[in-house]
Amino acid sequence: MKQLILGGVRSGKSRLAEQRARASGRPVLYVATAIPADDAEMHARIRQHRARRPPEWVTVEEPFALGRVLLANASPDRCLLVECLTLWLTNLLCLRPERFDDERRSLCDAVAELSGMLILVSNETSLGVVPLGELSRRFLDASGELHQTLATLCERVTLTVAGLPLELKG
Repeated sequence: MKQLILGGVRSGKSRLAEQRARASGRPVLYVATAIPADDAEMHARIRQHRARRPPEWVTVEEPFALGRVLLANASPDRCLLVECLTLWLTNLLCLRPERFDDERRSLCDAVAELSGMLILVSNETSLGVVPLGELSRRFLDASGELHQTLATLCERVTLTVAGLPLELKG
């Protein structure tokens, strides 16, 4: 089953994704997309996420080539958990904009064809005002388009608010 879990910052989407991965009873491969750089707050967030993961979960860090990593690691008896698509989009738009279209297509193609269980986590960013900056608007457009495409490819789509899941599909 392919799932997309959306929500705002600190909405409970990551905890929900981790609960579903554990409940699957399958070996879990956690695909982390964050690039912490010199950001102390991001380092702290990453430490929190690592501390919550069971020791038997395998982690792959991939900030750009997400589609390739999913296809290389998917199998019917494994659960892949991707955290998080909006960080991945940010990485591409800010650090590898020339790869954006190809990597987005690669991800969507991989989601469409892979077997096994897949849980995608992403921030829902389309609920606020449209920002002034061109890059910010491009990011919002790209995340909204990606979420719509993935929602059609996934059997289950959940919006998480205040720690409560609202099933949108499935």
